[in-house]
Amino acid sequence: MESRVLSRAGALSSLPHLRKPPRETIGCASFVAVKAVGSFADGGNLIWGRQLRPELCSPALKKETVLLRPCLAAASSPAEGGDSAGEKVAPAGFFDKYPALVTGFFFFTWYFLNVIFNILNKKIYNYFPYPYFVSVIHLLVGVVYCLVSWTVGLPKRAPIDSNLLKLLIPVAVCHALGHVTSNVSFAAVAVSFTHTIKALEPFFNAAASQFILGQSIPLTLWLSLAPVVIGVSMASLTELSFNWVGFISAMISNISFTYRSIYSKKAMTDMDSTNVYAYISIIALIVCIPPAVIVEGPTLLKHGFNDAIAKVGLVKFVSDLFWVGMFYHLYNQVATNTLERVAPLTHAVGNVLKRVFVIGFSIIVFGNKISTQTGIGTAIAIAGVALYSLIKARMEEEKRQAKAA
Repeated sequence: MESRVLSRAGALSSLPHLRKPPRETIGCASFVAVKAVGSFADGGNLIWGRQLRPELCSPALKKETVLLRPCLAAASSPAEGGDSAGEKVAPAGFFDKYPALVTGFFFFTWYFLNVIFNILNKKIYNYFPYPYFVSVIHLLVGVVYCLVSWTVGLPKRAPIDSNLLKLLIPVAVCHALGHVTSNVSFAAVAVSFTHTIKALEPFFNAAASQFILGQSIPLTLWLSLAPVVIGVSMASLTELSFNWVGFISAMISNISFTYRSIYSKKAMTDMDSTNVYAYISIIALIVCIPPAVIVEGPTLLKHGFNDAIAKVGLVKFVSDLFWVGMFYHLYNQVATNTLERVAPLTHAVGNVLKRVFVIGFSIIVFGNKISTQTGIGTAIAIAGVALYSLIKARMEEEKRQAKAA
């Protein structure tokens, strides 16, 4: 037994002497030098994920700092997420891992905000029938929201010059006119009927493109618009809440938004959509204030405000106006963000479904009675809009692919 122990001791003594590595290099076979140009905001320097106190660092290192980072090539494996350079790849975030779920959430939010806006808007008109003033409140709340967002830097305000302002003014004027006339229609007739009339907007867009911009519209697009015109006509003839103020206002709204689209194409800019919409809202608010004061101002001061407060109370009246303005701004903003995430075809289908949701929920919430012919006409009009949107989106996609090729 003793001889075995001695023999093992002799074998160990024949091996090279193993020295303990220095403390600075324990657990790392090699290092990768990473150059960090510039200085951190607080003057510290990061080494291996730790921040050193500024007074312990040389002033010269603030301009150009060399960071030492462990090379994990020996330790990492493909199964552990190591790449060819030995770096660990950060795990994918939730938004990257589930893009379809995130896009679905955007659509749900868009529909939800739009339905709530339409329902709350109509409830306000049931006890406060002043659409010009309510239109101003919609824009005012949105403008305040934009100003607060700019103040905190979410998003950062984009500068605007006189040339861009000249391009945005026609867009904002059409936006203001379309918004006010839409609200006049909402106040005069059922929400479902106003949205049925507004389904004619693609028809006006096609007509403007053909006869104003001189663009050739294929016959298939014109044919797809026939069900829209027929359906709206059927719905209008037997609509129980029909009146000419609501009908004509909705038609003017369609024309206004058509011209807004035309001017928007001429005002293409590199500015992000959030800032563009904020500037358009500010200009539109300035445009909407004078008509509201002239048309509804005297009546509001005489008994309009007092009647509304007597019916629902001051707190509910003010809170309803605030929230309807907030929902109006947010649903428009989310609609823009959704468009940026999906292809035009998907957005077109989503826009048609949104109108179906609004019409359906408004009928359920307000208990609007509709005739059989109105229901059939509305369904035909929506189907025509869907067909038109699908054909137009596919044509745009083919043009995009042709340019890319």
